[in-house]
Amino acid sequence: MIDQSKNLVERKYCVANGYPFDAKVIYGDTDSVMVRFGVGTVAESMELGREAAEMISATFPHPIKLEFEKVYFPYLLINKKRYAGLYFTRPETHDKMDCKGIETVRRDNCRLVARLIDTCLHKLLLDRNPDDALSYAKQTISDLLCNRVDISQLVISKELTRTSASKEYATGPKLAHVELAERMRKRDPGSAPNLGDRVPYVIIAAKKGTPAYMKSEDPLHVLDNGVPIDTSYYLENQLLKPLLRIFEPILGERAKNELLHGQHTMSKSVVPSSGGSGMLFKFTKKKYKCIGCRAVIDRDDQAVCAHCSKGRIVHLPERNDSPR
Repeated sequence: MIDQSKNLVERKYCVANGYPFDAKVIYGDTDSVMVRFGVGTVAESMELGREAAEMISATFPHPIKLEFEKVYFPYLLINKKRYAGLYFTRPETHDKMDCKGIETVRRDNCRLVARLIDTCLHKLLLDRNPDDALSYAKQTISDLLCNRVDISQLVISKELTRTSASKEYATGPKLAHVELAERMRKRDPGSAPNLGDRVPYVIIAAKKGTPAYMKSEDPLHVLDNGVPIDTSYYLENQLLKPLLRIFEPILGERAKNELLHGQHTMSKSVVPSSGGSGMLFKFTKKKYKCIGCRAVIDRDDQAVCAHCSKGRIVHLPERNDSPR
């Protein structure tokens, strides 16, 4: 019936029949058909949508009926079951911004993902300003890499449905929240999460090659002990895919290069999480290294490496040779 609807619409609403455009069915799934009529206003699209729905319904056996429901304008179609757009049921104004299958409400993503994607969609759909949306995404990436994002925005939460001692877990992949729950149980059995609880965690910095399930840690433990966050993990495993989903339909193949390369990624900071670890950090100092050639940068206010003219990467903490 979806194929039948597609054929009827594209056969009738075309230049050959006197229309100034060729209609195109751009999406159909289960019980819906989305048509791009090529008209210039929401009101015209609604009029043709109602007309097409009545025309198609007349070809279906009773009581099956195809109803006109809504207009999306503008409309960002990503792939099956993933799209976003301004939702119109009347031509004067949109009812809401409608998102399907996009990371704006999922609890297993950190808050930063939802905030970033929601803001980018507002700039794309409401402001119609893709350049501003891309600039905001780049600034957020820069803030993340330079440790300017509050730890509360980086907390991931998943439900504990099994323990590390269960048979089904022993033969399956290691999970970050399950491994953390076990470590918390060893540290303090009274405060460890139980089955059915949601386990909040952050991913901390560790030696290169360390699997993510070994880098999960309790946010309060991170704050109390000044443990640094693995910001690269958040960029590559939390932010990148959702950003590519909304920018690839606009920027094409250059979307990944725009997001991952450029001045906004040239400076990184590895610092203790706010909350500190007490007096020890009074006897530390910053030591800067270039992200390009790895040369030590002596001056702490030097923004660019004198050796290769690239940005710097900041490594903290390093013990001062003379603590006094």
